[in-house]
Amino acid sequence: MGHLDHAAFGWLTPVLSYLMACTGAALGLRCTVRGLAATGRSRRNWLLTAASAIGTGIWTMHFVAMLGFRVSGTDIRYDVPLTILSLVVAMAVVCAGVFAVGYSRDRNRALLLGGLTTGLGVASMHYLGMAAVRLHGDVTYRPLLVGLSVLIAVVAATAALWAGLNIKSPLAVTLASLVMGAAVSSMHYTGMLAVRVRVAPSGEVLPGATAMQFIFPLAVGLGSYLFLTSAFVALSPTAGEREASASAQRPVQSAAR
Repeated sequence: MGHLDHAAFGWLTPVLSYLMACTGAALGLRCTVRGLAATGRSRRNWLLTAASAIGTGIWTMHFVAMLGFRVSGTDIRYDVPLTILSLVVAMAVVCAGVFAVGYSRDRNRALLLGGLTTGLGVASMHYLGMAAVRLHGDVTYRPLLVGLSVLIAVVAATAALWAGLNIKSPLAVTLASLVMGAAVSSMHYTGMLAVRVRVAPSGEVLPGATAMQFIFPLAVGLGSYLFLTSAFVALSPTAGEREASASAQRPVQSAAR
């Protein structure tokens, strides 16, 4: 059995991955709050932004954490198409869950279905990402820990959607995002604890790209997207602020007439 190291760079990758998960969760919750307060095309756009933020945060969290993943006795490469597919899956399932909550008339039913669908999708993203790993040996999983990781994913996704429906204030969103970031990170590391690798040393060149060749640049790009979008959302006026501004302008316009 190969020795697995989940934090080859010390606390750097766990902390950075947690920050990515929290940033995606906070941005997604803020956009969901904006979306639920809007109508028509504006609601759709806010919910799309929310889904992309949460999905990007989850995917970036996973692969930033994977930068610290090492197995003694073998190099590690990543299958590029499968890795990209895992990102698409994360975006698609989160989008389905957010839109189910954002447009359904029966919010409780939508919350349960959306949480289940999104949680299973997040777990699928994680294990697709693991299926993209190429190394000299065989990868197996402990079924009980796999099941626990899926359960954590479903609970975390349901909690995220519930927070989007019920939490409004910026402070509450911040606290909820910290909890969600911890839940997503717990899901990841529980899934990683399930991994067992039987190394078969070989001189053959592994197919795929190294983490620094592919994962690191993509994670940096998506992380930049999260922070830039966060700045845009923070500077964009809320519906209440726009209404207050419009109300303040009405007396001025009436006096001018």
